[in-house]
Amino acid sequence: MASTMDCDFPVCGLLPKKETGAWSFCNKYPNYDGRGVTIAVLDTGVDPGAQGLQKTSDGRPKIIDIIDVTGSGDVEMSTVIQATDGILTGLTGRKLTIPTSWNNPTGMYHVGVKGAYELFPKMLCDRLTKEQREKQWDPAYRVAVTTATRALEEFNVQHTDLSQENKLEKEELQARLDVLANLDKKFSYCGAVYDCIVFHDGTTWRACVDTTEKGDLESCTLLASYREEQQFSTIGTSDMMNYSVNIYEDGNVLEIATGSGAHGTHVASIAAAYFPDEPDRNGIAPGAQIVAIKIGDRRLGSMETGTALVRAMIRVIELKCDLVNYSYGEASHWSNTGRICEVLKEAVTKHGVIFVSSAGNEGPALSTVGSPGGTTSHIIGVGAYVSPEMMGAAYSLRDKLPGMQYTWSSRGPTQDGALGVNISAPGGAITSVPNWTLRGSQLMNGTSMSSPNACGGIALVLSALKAEGVSYSPSSVQRALENTALNIDTVEKFALGHGLIQVDKAYEYLVEHADVQEQRVKFGINCGNGNRGIYLREKHQLERASEFTVTVEPQFTHTAEQRVKIDFEMRFALSCDTAWVSCPRHLDLMNMSRTFQIKVNPQGLTPGAHFTEICAYDVKAPRKGPIFRVPITVIIPIEVEDRIQWKQTCRCVKFSPGDIRRTFISVPEGATWAAVSIRCVESERGARFLLHLLQLCPKQWFKSVQFEKYLTLTENGDSTPQTFPVIGGLTLEFTIAKWWANLGDVCIDYDIEFHGLKPYSSNISMHAAEGILRVNVRSTLKYEEILPSVCLKTLVQPLRPIEYKIRCLSAERDSMPNNRQVYALETTFTFQQNKSGEVTPDCSLLSNLLYESEYESQLWMLFDANKQLICSGDAYPNQYTQKLEKGEYTLKLQIRHEKRELLERLKDIAVLLHHKLNNSISLTIYSSHAQALTGGQRFLVKNLAAGTICPVYVAAVPDDKLPKGVTANHYMTGTMTFAKDENGKKSDTYPFMYVLADQPKKAKPSNSTNSLSSGSVASINSSSNNVNVEKTKEQEYEEALRDLKITWMAKLETWPSVFDELRQTYDDHLPLYVARLHALDSEKERMSRLGEVIDAAQTVIGKIDQQSLLAYYGMKSDVRVNAAAVKSEMDKLKTSLIDASVRLGCAQADVVIEAQKSTSTQGEEREETSVMSTTPQVSAKHVDDTLQQLQQWVDITDSKVHPLAMRHALVHQHHGRALKLLAKVGDDKSTKEIDNNSIELYKLLGWDFCVRHFETWLLVRYPVSYRLF
Repeated sequence: MASTMDCDFPVCGLLPKKETGAWSFCNKYPNYDGRGVTIAVLDTGVDPGAQGLQKTSDGRPKIIDIIDVTGSGDVEMSTVIQATDGILTGLTGRKLTIPTSWNNPTGMYHVGVKGAYELFPKMLCDRLTKEQREKQWDPAYRVAVTTATRALEEFNVQHTDLSQENKLEKEELQARLDVLANLDKKFSYCGAVYDCIVFHDGTTWRACVDTTEKGDLESCTLLASYREEQQFSTIGTSDMMNYSVNIYEDGNVLEIATGSGAHGTHVASIAAAYFPDEPDRNGIAPGAQIVAIKIGDRRLGSMETGTALVRAMIRVIELKCDLVNYSYGEASHWSNTGRICEVLKEAVTKHGVIFVSSAGNEGPALSTVGSPGGTTSHIIGVGAYVSPEMMGAAYSLRDKLPGMQYTWSSRGPTQDGALGVNISAPGGAITSVPNWTLRGSQLMNGTSMSSPNACGGIALVLSALKAEGVSYSPSSVQRALENTALNIDTVEKFALGHGLIQVDKAYEYLVEHADVQEQRVKFGINCGNGNRGIYLREKHQLERASEFTVTVEPQFTHTAEQRVKIDFEMRFALSCDTAWVSCPRHLDLMNMSRTFQIKVNPQGLTPGAHFTEICAYDVKAPRKGPIFRVPITVIIPIEVEDRIQWKQTCRCVKFSPGDIRRTFISVPEGATWAAVSIRCVESERGARFLLHLLQLCPKQWFKSVQFEKYLTLTENGDSTPQTFPVIGGLTLEFTIAKWWANLGDVCIDYDIEFHGLKPYSSNISMHAAEGILRVNVRSTLKYEEILPSVCLKTLVQPLRPIEYKIRCLSAERDSMPNNRQVYALETTFTFQQNKSGEVTPDCSLLSNLLYESEYESQLWMLFDANKQLICSGDAYPNQYTQKLEKGEYTLKLQIRHEKRELLERLKDIAVLLHHKLNNSISLTIYSSHAQALTGGQRFLVKNLAAGTICPVYVAAVPDDKLPKGVTANHYMTGTMTFAKDENGKKSDTYPFMYVLADQPKKAKPSNSTNSLSSGSVASINSSSNNVNVEKTKEQEYEEALRDLKITWMAKLETWPSVFDELRQTYDDHLPLYVARLHALDSEKERMSRLGEVIDAAQTVIGKIDQQSLLAYYGMKSDVRVNAAAVKSEMDKLKTSLIDASVRLGCAQADVVIEAQKSTSTQGEEREETSVMSTTPQVSAKHVDDTLQQLQQWVDITDSKVHPLAMRHALVHQHHGRALKLLAKVGDDKSTKEIDNNSIELYKLLGWDFCVRHFETWLLVRYPVSYRLF
C-alpha cells in the first residue's frame, strides 16, 4: 500500500496562484510581491493575531490600521471622573485600581462600559455560552437540585400528617425545585461586561478595557489608537478574541475593534498573508500592507450598512489606500446609481483607488450579479473559478475535472446591459482565520474569495508599476486586466467575464502601453436611458430589428491637466463579430460625448442566450485590444409547445459535473404559476442539481420573481414537484445545473407546466367598513379548479416619531473630502406591546434599498423600557424579526446624508410595525353577494374553463375575531389564493390588505343610576332602590369636581388637606378613602408610616359590606332591569376590597420583616428605627389571616395578590416561594428592583452560581443610557 502513496501534497491548490500567473510573476519579480501597496479590506474585520498577518515580506507591519466603521464597537465615554487614592469606581460599580505606571497629568478619566457579546460574533457567543453552561452553571446547578431534592424527600418521610405550617414548608421546598428547574430551562448567558477607561497621557489618548472583570488594570493592556502603535490585545484565554482600539472626540468615544465574523481574516489572508517559514502558504501579495476596515455590523449579524461604507471610503481616501477589496454585496433594483455607489465612484475617479469586488453567489441563472461588484461602473467585479488543482487539494475530489466556474457564481448581464462580471479568479482557498475560531485555517469558497485573489494579483502589478515608475490609473488597470484575461472556451462569457485574470500579462500590457493618451480616461457608455449596454429579452423587444443610439464620453481622472483634455483625440475602428449587429466602422473621439447608431436584428437567432460586443480599437495601435466595449445580449425564448396542457417537456438530457442547461420560455399571457417535475433516468447513482428559475421585472431586483432549489435525485427517482409564481408575458429562464463537485454523468427528464388563475388586480385590499368585497378571478389558460381563501397573518401598526433631531456628526469619522460634513436624522418612536409576539419594524419608505438608495443609511435600534438594546435592523426588514415580551418599547431610527435639507424632508417619516398574529385569521368567502350578506353557504369548489370569469365575495372579519387593541389606523396583511391545488395555493398567492375601521362603541350606562360604590353596601335590594333617581346638572358638576380632586390626591404633597376638605362633605364616599390609602402607600416615607397605611386599609375594608357582596356573587342570576349597572358597581367594590386587603397585608408583612431584620442585626443602628414604634404590634399571624381572608375574593395565584404573596413568603422566610412569585412578576415586567431582590434571595439560599450569573445580567439589562448609533 505504501508504494502507491503520494506524499507530494499539491499545496498549490490550497491557495491558488498558478492559474492567474501570480506564482510565476513572484518568481520572476521577487521584490514586486506587493511591496509599497496598501490594500483596504472592507469586511467583517481582520484578526491581527491570525497566522501570517503580522509582518510583510520586507519586515513592515502587515496591518497598518484597524478600524470599526459600523459603530457596533463604540463605547460612550462622556462620564469623566477623578481617581481617589488610585481607585476609580467604574460604571459597573467595580473598584478599578490605577497602575502606578500610568501617566495621567490631568488625573481625569473617561469611563464607560461594554458587554463582550456586543463585540463578539454570534458563533463565538454560542461557543462561550455552551462553555459557560458546562463549566460554571451545570455543576453548581446539579448540586443545588440534589440538595433541594433530598430536603423535600426527607421532609416527606418525616411529615405524613401535614399541618398548615407544614404545608407551607413543603410548598417552600417544592418551590425551590421549581425555581431551579425554571432557571435551568431559561438559562441564557449575557457574556462578560467590561469597564472601559480612557485618558490622555500628555502625548496621546490611551484606553484600557478591564478584561479581568475585577478592576485589576495592572493585568490589562493599555492601548493607543491602533494606527499610532499597531498594538492589540486578547480579551481572554477562553474566547481568544483579539481587539484593538481607536479613540475619538477628545476621549468621549472609544471604538473597540473586533471581528464580526471569520470572513474578513480569510479574505485578507488570501490577498496578502505572509509566512516566512512556509512560503507555500503565502497570500497572493505577501509584501502588501493591509488597512482592516470592519463594515460588517455586529448588531445586524455582520450585515453591511451605508454608514459603514461611507465611513470606510473616508478612511480609504484619508490613508491613501491603493486598492479596496470588497467581498460583500446585495441584489439591487437598479444599476449604477444611488448615494453609496456615488461615494464609491468618487473614491475611484477622484482619488485613484482601484476597487475590486465580488460579483455575487446567486447563480447560475443570468442577471444575478450583486451590487456593487456586478452592477457599478468603475468597480472591477470578479466571478469565481475552480481549477483542477483546487479540486484535488482543497476539495479532495477523487477525480479531477476540467476547470470551470462554480455553479453558484453570479452571472451577468446586468439589467442595464453591462456584462456584470469583469474578470474571474479562483474562488476558494484554505488559509488563515481568526484565533477565536480555535482554528489556524479553513476552507472557504465564494466570489468573496475570488475577489481578494484578484485584488492580490492587482497588488503585484501595482507593486511593480510603482517600483518601476510606470504611470497607471484605475481605468488603465481595468482595461489591462480585461484585455489580457485568459478566455476559457468551456465557460460562458456571462460567468467568466472577459476571462481569468493573468497577472504577468496585465503587467506587461501596462508597461508596454504606459504612455498612451487614454491612460487616465474611462470611457462612459450610454445606450439610452443611462443603460451601459443593450439587453433584449422580452417578446416585444424581439419582434423586429431595433436601432440604438450609443453615446461614448471620455471621463478623465480628477488629476488630469487641462492641456491633456485639450490634446485628447482618438480614432477608433469599431468591430463586432456577429452578423446580427450592424455598427459604423469608425469613430473619431475627442473631449466630448459622441454618438453613433447601431442596429440589432434578433430575427433568425436560435433560442437561447446570445452575447456579443462592439469593440473599439485604436487605429494607431490595434494590438492594445479593445479600448472600450458596447456589450449586447439577446435572449431568444421558445414558445410552449403543448398549448392544451401548457407544458414544455425535455427528455433524456445528459449532465456532467458543472453542466448548466438553460431554457428560455415565453411565459403564456395570463399564467400565474408553474410546476416543474424532474426525473432521473439511466443512472447508477443519485445526483445533486440546482434548479434556478428567474424572470426580470423592470426596476426590480432579480429576487422579486425567482425560484431556487437544491435537489438530490435518487436513481430512477422523481423529485417532488416544485411550484413557483410566474408573470405572464415575461421571459422565464429555466436553468438546471448539475453541482460542480457531484461526480459522474446522469440523464434526466424534466418538464414545466403553466397554470393561470388571475384576479383583476394583483394587490387586493379591503376596508372593513365595506362589509363585502367582490374579487373577479379569471381562468386564463385551461380548466382550473378554484377554491379561494384569504388568510391574514400580520397586524401592521403605523408609528410616527414623538421627537426628532438632525445632528452634525463627528468631523473625525463623518467628514467627506473637501470638508463635506455628514448629518444624521435621528427619530424616536414609542409603542406598547400588549402581549408576547413577533414584531418586524419596517421603515417602508427606504426598505430594500441600500446601494441604490438616494440616502446614505438607515439603521434602527429597538430598546425595552430599561434601555436595553433588544435588536437592530436596516434596509432589509424581513431579516430582522424579533419576539417581544409584553411591555413598553422605544425605537430609534437614524438616516444619514451630507445634505441636511434631504433629511428635513423625512423628519416625520413613518415606521410600520408588523405584528405576527398568534393565530392567523381566515376570511369567509361566498359565491354570491346574497350569500355573503346573509352568512349563507360558503364558496364551494368550481371548475373554470379557460377565459371564464368567476366573482368571489369576501366577507369582513367579525369584530370579536379581531386582535385586541386595534385601532382605525391599523391594517392587517396576508394572502389570497384561488387554486384548489395545494401546490398552487403555496405558490400562486396575492397580497391582501385588510384596513380596519373604528371599533363599535360600547353602550354607556345611564347616568340616572346612582353609584353603588358611594358608600357601604347595606344590601343588594336597598342599593338597587335608587337606580332610577335622576341627577341634576349641579349634582353631576359637584360629583365630577369631587372625583377630579380625588384623582389628584396621590399626585399632591398636600393631599391630606384635600382629604380633610372632602371628608367633611363626602364622609361615606368609598373612593375618597381608597385614594387616601393609595396616597399613603405610595409615599417615599411609606416605611415610616406603615401604621397609617394599615389603618387606612382597614378603614376601606370596614366601609364595604362584605356579607352583602358575598350574597350578590352567590346569586345564581340577576334578572333586574339594572343588572348590568349593579354588576359593574359590585365589581368595583370587589376590586377595592381586594386592593385594600393586599395593601393591608403588604404593610403588615413589612412591619414583621423589619422586625426580623432588627432582630438579626442585634442592636445595630438602622435608618428606619421608627417603624416598630409608630405601628401597631403586628405578627406573622396577622399576615396569615389577611391572606386567608383575601382568598375568599381572589385566587392566591392572581397577579394582583403577588405583592402580598411574596411578602407572606418572606415573613415565613420561605425564599423559594418568594423567588417563584418574583419570577412571575418579572415575566410581566422586569425591573431592576425585582432582579436585585431575586439576587438577595439567591444569596440567602446559598445559590452563589445564580448570584454571579444574575449580577452580570444586571449590568446588561439596565444600561445607563441608550446605545450609540
